[in-house]
Order: sequence, then C-alpha cells, then structure tokens
Amino acid sequence: MKTIYLAGGCFWGVQKYLDQFDGVMETETGYANGPTENPGYRDVCGNSGHAETVRVVFDETVISAEKLLRFYFSVIDPLSVNRQGHDEGIQYRTGIYYTDETLLPDIRKVYDEEEKKCGQALAVEVKPLQNFYPAEEYHQKYLDKNPGGYCHIPRSFFSIAGKDGDE
Repeated sequence: MKTIYLAGGCFWGVQKYLDQFDGVMETETGYANGPTENPGYRDVCGNSGHAETVRVVFDETVISAEKLLRFYFSVIDPLSVNRQGHDEGIQYRTGIYYTDETLLPDIRKVYDEEEKKCGQALAVEVKPLQNFYPAEEYHQKYLDKNPGGYCHIPRSFFSIAGKDGDE
C-alpha cells in the first residue's frame, strides 16, 4: 500500500471522486501543510494556511500512482491559484503532498506532462507532507451523507470508473 495526499479544492468532491476507483483502499479528508497544529474547519476557513486535502491509501498493484494522478488532474484547474470552482481561499489551493519519495518519479512525470499540455507553469504544489490533521467527522464522506451538497466537480464524474477502474 502507498499513501499520497491530494489537495484539489473542496475536499468533499475530491474524496467522492477518488473513492470510486478500484485500488483506492481508503480516503480521509483533512487539513495539510499549515503552520499550526490541530486546526478545525473554522480555522481553515479563516486562512489558517492549511489546504483541504484528501489522504489516499491505494494498492499500487491495482492502480498506479501515475494513473491516480491522471484522475486527479482531470478534476482540477491546475492553473488556478487558491481557487477551484466557486471556492476561493488558500485552503482551496491545489497540491500533491507525499511522505514516500518513491512516488516522486510518477509525480514528476504526470506533473511535467500536465505542465507541457498547459504551456505554462502549474499552480499545483508538489511538496513533502509537513502535517495532516483529519477533518471533523461530518466532513468524512460528506457527499455520501449529503448527496445534494455543493461540489466543484461535475456529478457525472462520480461514476466514470468502469469495473476495473478505467475511464
């Protein structure tokens, strides 16, 4: 199993989207790479400096980091700074955070390909994980609990995975 941390705007939709793919074993919403310990949602919305992030545990024999990152890039605007959809603020920045340096070649490969496609520098951070604090329970699997909840990711993207996790 490998773990990667993906910040892609509002974590509700990113979690729901990633949960559908075979090989994604576990996801958890939380707050990452901020300057303080144990922030709450109000702190994060008050510019604490943390990013809304999803911790993704995946089975690399079923889904590669490269494939997972391609899925991630398909639901973010990689050029947008501190904004995804209608959500705006530092907590909605995009980022790929890691604790396992063996993931770096795949991260760099996909990142560089996306940057080439865009023809300019991406606004997606690629950094080691400094910290990650799980979000409050009501944020976990939020869109499963609240199917009408807001999300910047089109709802049709929540059911793109085929039986084997392909688009």
